[in-house]
Amino acid sequence: MTELIAVWGYVQRNYYLTRRYWMWELVWLVYTLMNALAITFIGAGVETLEGGGGIDTARLMTFLLIGALIWSYLSMIFDVISETVSWERWEGTMEYTFMSPASRATHLLGMGVYAIVYGILRTAVVLGVAMLFFDLELSNANYLSALVVLAICSVSLVGFGIVAAVMPLLSPEKGQQVTYIISAILLLISGVYYDVSVLPGWMQWMAQFSPVTYALDGIRSALLDGAPLGSLRDAIWPLLLMGAVFVPLGLWVFHLGERYAKRTGKLKRSG
Repeated sequence: MTELIAVWGYVQRNYYLTRRYWMWELVWLVYTLMNALAITFIGAGVETLEGGGGIDTARLMTFLLIGALIWSYLSMIFDVISETVSWERWEGTMEYTFMSPASRATHLLGMGVYAIVYGILRTAVVLGVAMLFFDLELSNANYLSALVVLAICSVSLVGFGIVAAVMPLLSPEKGQQVTYIISAILLLISGVYYDVSVLPGWMQWMAQFSPVTYALDGIRSALLDGAPLGSLRDAIWPLLLMGAVFVPLGLWVFHLGERYAKRTGKLKRSG
């Protein structure tokens, strides 16, 4: 019960941080919305190109919008978790947080719970606005299947983010930049705006280790084709496996990084 209360405490703290910097949150919301609309307009513009008359424009727009929304949601979870150490340094609470009696699992999972809830709300707002602009192909959508796949992927990506969060501990000067590189690689190989099959063979091999790949496959099948949950096994079981591996692996790796940072005096360093 004490740990659950502490998790809720970290969720509340992140809420107050968001409220304090609400103008920045508004900026990122507008940026996410404009990016999603711009990507979807690419699909709308295909029919104006020569020879584009045989393309199902509504399906293409929906395909692109799903990619933009899911990437926005999943990348935000990854960023919030991976930026945990940077946020503590910016707020000047690094030593207090890392010396508190709450376990590191409680700290990181509290950050993850907040990121998931906030990400769902922001994604819902963007989707609602996008539906006012476009005639999307969602007549056969199976929303339950899509939500289940998204929830399972959220867990695996929290674990993935915890693994990346150790980088700012190991290198206060360059660690955060490494997490951005990891995020960019996930964007490239996961088929956010295209099918993974168009990638070179070695990139397709890398894509099978990204939870975003399976999340997009499952959610697109559910929303575009109305796939029931039972037919999404090929997307669900890798996500379950990644969640079971990445979360404990991330906590263990972060524990090692925290011990190293405390021993070498890197917790308080800001540059």
